[in-house]
Amino acid sequence: MTDIVIPPVTEHTDKPPKLTDPGRLAQNRARATAEGMFLQELAIDEIQDRLDMVNRAFTDVAIVTGFPEIWSAAFPNAKIVPDDERLALEPGTHDLVIHAMGLHWANDPIGQMVQSRLALKPDGLFLGVCFGGQTLAELRAVLAETESRIFGGLSPRVAPMGEIRDMGALLQRAGYALPVADSTAKTVTYSDIFALMKDLRLMGERNALAARNPTPLPRGFFDAADQHYKQHFPAEQGRILASFEFITLTGWVPDDSQPKPLRPGSAAARLADALGTDEKKLME
Repeated sequence: MTDIVIPPVTEHTDKPPKLTDPGRLAQNRARATAEGMFLQELAIDEIQDRLDMVNRAFTDVAIVTGFPEIWSAAFPNAKIVPDDERLALEPGTHDLVIHAMGLHWANDPIGQMVQSRLALKPDGLFLGVCFGGQTLAELRAVLAETESRIFGGLSPRVAPMGEIRDMGALLQRAGYALPVADSTAKTVTYSDIFALMKDLRLMGERNALAARNPTPLPRGFFDAADQHYKQHFPAEQGRILASFEFITLTGWVPDDSQPKPLRPGSAAARLADALGTDEKKLME
């Protein structure tokens, strides 16, 4: 999630520029280890909590993920497919699709949601979990401040991630009924910035941005960033704080059996009567 420079605009194109380099992302994920899967495990817990709230058994489950081993262990009967731009899912064959920890790297997140919806049966459930915009907020601020002070300029060095309101809006645009987006914050402490960046490598979450700058920054840059980090985001015993936000998305494929809001003015009883109070007109 680190080290990028935005390239100059060269020519007009009908397609938006790609956020992520798929080859680089695959390389990063290939370097991930079991030691770095603790946030994936927390994401699995988030998904299982949501499923526990649904009074329904799912028999045709598909999981879209770049980390198949840990997700297949948690859902042994599920079909596992990679989060490629074109999902390997047959239309209308699943009653549950889980998009697991990949939407924050998707070049076309709404396309991922639409393809997931098309793979679902009527009244099928979509569950997505990904990192949200508050993830690594401390690292983002520290790298920006350090670069501005040392080099006199500023470039984004942490991948942008969607805010909860934006992700919820994408659910609606993708055609889901009863859309819900919520977030959970987790805080992790590290001995220093170098331990944090090592963990990002073990997670498979290092910089995979298409516009990244391939030139390594000098060690002195990170020494300065580490001191700045410890000064502004300290934890106990000289450690530093790192925030990770999980955004969980829930949406259903529209179906006639689902509850629908009443038309305005069609209520059969007054709210005041239900509350046992007097109705008062507002002053004009």
